[in-house]
Amino acid sequence: QKGAMVLQGYLTGIFARTSPVSFNCSITFEQNYGGVEGDSASLAELIAIVSDLSDLPVRQDLAITGSVNQRGMAQAIGGAHHKIEGFYRTCKENGLTGKQGVIIPRANERNLVLRSEIGEAVAGGTFHIYSVDTIEDALTLFLGMPVGERAADGTYPADTVYGRVQATLTEFDRILATRRGDRPDAAD
Repeated sequence: QKGAMVLQGYLTGIFARTSPVSFNCSITFEQNYGGVEGDSASLAELIAIVSDLSDLPVRQDLAITGSVNQRGMAQAIGGAHHKIEGFYRTCKENGLTGKQGVIIPRANERNLVLRSEIGEAVAGGTFHIYSVDTIEDALTLFLGMPVGERAADGTYPADTVYGRVQATLTEFDRILATRRGDRPDAAD
């Protein structure tokens, strides 16, 4: 519940400046046979939500680990080296393309110790490790579009990730208002 509240707080803080955030979402992990501990998937969860709201596909050649707070700051997690090595092995077994990589919180960077094979792959450009400070850094990598800067009126440019999300949320709000009869276009 805490993790969902953090994601809700972030989305509300970014988008509720121009209209209410009029949606609910849920995330489920299929076929999870082990214990779930901590919130090291919250960056990934937020990317999935923003991807859906912006109607932008998520790159499938990147993995991510990390926690996020209500301000969108990436926070350190445990076991980063295990997660990187696991994704590297998967990519190597299926063929390295030179585009695959893992995104981690920058706070994990200084303590990262990896096998020499992975260091060589990174140095050779066949595998990548990206360090991010914010969810916006990760969204740009995963969705391939700038996130966008908020204008003075609280809106985002239409051709950005957040502009697309804002358009979706505005449409959700319009539909709800129309159903309630709050607006003149309720007869549509």
